[in-house]
Amino acid sequence: MEKNSKIYIAGHRGLVGSAILKKLESEGYSNLVYKTSAELDLRNFNEVDSFFKEENIEYVFLAAAKVGGIVANNEFPADFIRDNILIQTNVIESSYKYNVNKLLFLGSTCIYPKFAPQPLKEEYLLTGELEPTNEAYAIAKISGIKMCEAYNKQYGTKFISAMPTNLYGENDNFDLNSSHVLPALLRKFHEAKINNQDFVEIWGTGNPKREFLYSDDLADACLYLMQNYNGNEIINVGVGEDLSIKELANLIKGIVGYEGELKFNTSKPDGTPRKLVDVTKLNDLGWSARTGLEEGLRKTYNWFLENVLIKK
Repeated sequence: MEKNSKIYIAGHRGLVGSAILKKLESEGYSNLVYKTSAELDLRNFNEVDSFFKEENIEYVFLAAAKVGGIVANNEFPADFIRDNILIQTNVIESSYKYNVNKLLFLGSTCIYPKFAPQPLKEEYLLTGELEPTNEAYAIAKISGIKMCEAYNKQYGTKFISAMPTNLYGENDNFDLNSSHVLPALLRKFHEAKINNQDFVEIWGTGNPKREFLYSDDLADACLYLMQNYNGNEIINVGVGEDLSIKELANLIKGIVGYEGELKFNTSKPDGTPRKLVDVTKLNDLGWSARTGLEEGLRKTYNWFLENVLIKK
């Protein structure tokens, strides 16, 4: 991929896409293409087809997706499976049709079975039942993986698939009704501090363990894979370490400076008991994460204070 190669970042305003865009710009890539959802509806095949026909795209980072936490996934499963299948199908098909050199599809570690052995190895895909609370999203992402594999097999394309672990960072979603656990906790603790609340309620027991990857590290990994990986198999992207939700909550509590209590609402779902990815494959390729969790949390909280709150 040359510095003047025409590169399309699908989903450039989201958590992942914005980090990829920032990374490419910082590395001197100058021929970048991106559109807002209002300018280009990726769910509409005709719009996507026309866009690829006109632009002569050479490389694609497919980071566009409908995403959300447990609440959103539970309440809108039809939206999650429909929109994501449409988005990825249209982009993958148009990338093949208009001779894109290489495409990177971003999946998620929720593709793995709920009770798969830990850490999660790439070969565990489709070896057991999925976590019910995000099954629709996971099935859509698995479809994207299999589309890339099928196009590679039938058409000789170079479509690769990366499976990032839980992400956080700039441009995350901090809406308490639709966000993931880490940004939701950051906002909860901040508001509890400002409002002098005696306690913060946290869903579940606090026992499930999660791994968290800073979005800038993922962007770095995506560029590295685009330049160095051509395998047909999926590849995990993570840090190789996890911690419990309770430990995460206490870490965020300290960073925010909240001094109240934690109360765990055990009537709410925990989700998958543990979700740690095996990153041996990626590490062997020569890449590993650089940003520690505490450092990344401080950066994310500062971004939240400077951007989300000011816009309110």
